[in-house]
Amino acid sequence: AWGHAALAEMLSRVGRAEEALRMVEQALRRKPAVVDWHLSSVGAAYYLAGKPAEAVTPLKQFLARYPNILPAHLMLAAVYSELGKEAEARAEAAEVLRINPKFSLKVHQERSAIKDPAMLERHIAALRKAGLK
Repeated sequence: AWGHAALAEMLSRVGRAEEALRMVEQALRRKPAVVDWHLSSVGAAYYLAGKPAEAVTPLKQFLARYPNILPAHLMLAAVYSELGKEAEARAEAAEVLRINPKFSLKVHQERSAIKDPAMLERHIAALRKAGLK
C-alpha cells in the first residue's frame, strides 16, 4: 500500500495526475504494512492531482494516528484553503507553526519536491491564504 501511495504522490508532483490516481486506487486496495501510514501520500496525490475534496479524508485519518507530521498538516492546510474552508485552513496552519515555529514559506518553496512551477505556485498561494508566511 505504501509503495503505491508513494509512487502516486511522486507522479502527482511531476504533473502525471492520471497515473497518480491509478496508483492511489491500488494503494487503497492493498493492506498496509504500517496502519494508515500510506494515507498521507494518498491525500497528497489527490490534492496535487487537483482533487482537494478527496484529499481531506485520507489526510485526516493519517493525522488522527500521526498528529505531529508536518508535511501532512501543510497538505491539509492547502487543501482546506483551496476548498474555501478558512477556519480549518488556519487551524492546520497553527499546527504547522506548533510543530515548527520557524516555518517559512520561502524555505518550503525552495525545498519542495513539487516540480511543476504552476502547481508549486498554487500550493504556496493556498498556504499563504491559510495564514502561513
